[in-house]
Amino acid sequence: MVSQRLQAVPPSGTVAISNLVSEMKASGIKDIISFSVGEPDFTTPQNVIDAAIGSLQKGFTHYTPSMGMPELRKAIADSVKAKNNIPCSAQNVLVTPTKQAIFMWALAYLDPGDEVILPDPSWVSYEAVILLAGAKPVYVPTYFEDGYIINPDKVREAITPRTKAIVICSPSNPTGAVQPESVLKAIADICLEKDIIVLADEIYEHVLYEGKHVSLASLPGMWERTYTVSGLSKTYAMTGWRIGWLIADDVKSINKLQSHSITCCTSFVQEAAIEAITGPQDAKEKMVATFKKRRDLALDLIDDIKGLECNRPNGAFYLFPRYSMDIKSHDLADKILREGHVAVTPGRAFGPCGEGSFRISYAASEEDIKEGMGRIKKVLSTL
Repeated sequence: MVSQRLQAVPPSGTVAISNLVSEMKASGIKDIISFSVGEPDFTTPQNVIDAAIGSLQKGFTHYTPSMGMPELRKAIADSVKAKNNIPCSAQNVLVTPTKQAIFMWALAYLDPGDEVILPDPSWVSYEAVILLAGAKPVYVPTYFEDGYIINPDKVREAITPRTKAIVICSPSNPTGAVQPESVLKAIADICLEKDIIVLADEIYEHVLYEGKHVSLASLPGMWERTYTVSGLSKTYAMTGWRIGWLIADDVKSINKLQSHSITCCTSFVQEAAIEAITGPQDAKEKMVATFKKRRDLALDLIDDIKGLECNRPNGAFYLFPRYSMDIKSHDLADKILREGHVAVTPGRAFGPCGEGSFRISYAASEEDIKEGMGRIKKVLSTL
């Protein structure tokens, strides 16, 4: 009874680990440390919470325009124009949950038979939304030795007459790699030459420790062919609020899908989003500083584990260590969870080049990082 479209989509590797954790906890195993969750472990800043409460108390609980409140769209456009040099205005902003934006982009612009280039490894859901749209993901390998930086020559080699788009996520999930401006300019040149559109996922743009964030849409000639998605989930610890945005030269086509699906984002959450963007930024800056400290701690601990090595990522809150043992990443993640009671995500979930690695989210306390890495060390010592 299930559609062929859905049958083509593999189960989420990250959700599979979460389900196993839930099963183990239900069986009575409570001391599980999770390094598998892709969300900050902080609470949303109080000023943002207060803005939502105030919005509810004044009765702002009805529909907004499907593209979002004009005030919020303007706040997003002003911020992105100032910080990312993207030449947008409020009319170029569609307020929508970030994952919803990616899904709607795929449905709006991909046809059966189209090919979409994906850096490998990359976030698990890109492949799924491409397949659901009837298109074909084409993986371009990136390598540990290069810090998982994209090689534009490999991108060019992967292009065929069916290539419609390329997806770029920087900083990256799962590797934390920040693509250099020179690489993005080279990819932009390829897209202009070959008439390729870009989905630029910038959800981790503010979780940056070294280097600088460059938006593809800010590069010459790229504004008209780049669809930039971002949001508040990672930057302001607002994963449960489900609000983000898509910015493009034309967002009206995608808004057709929004108007026939979720209609609009939650009204009082939109008012809270205005406060997050325009209000005090102290909590955000403190959170990023804490993530950097945790990254350095986790890297030091990995250096002490025989059989593991890891790059030093410049952004996001993930480590993607590779291991030297002869075992599939799914089996290793399962072993670490069952024997060490630590949840990590198998690297293969993020693409073929992820095999031989696993993802660690250091969105956890320093105490949990120390304890969890100690448990991983103990499990790996048995291999």
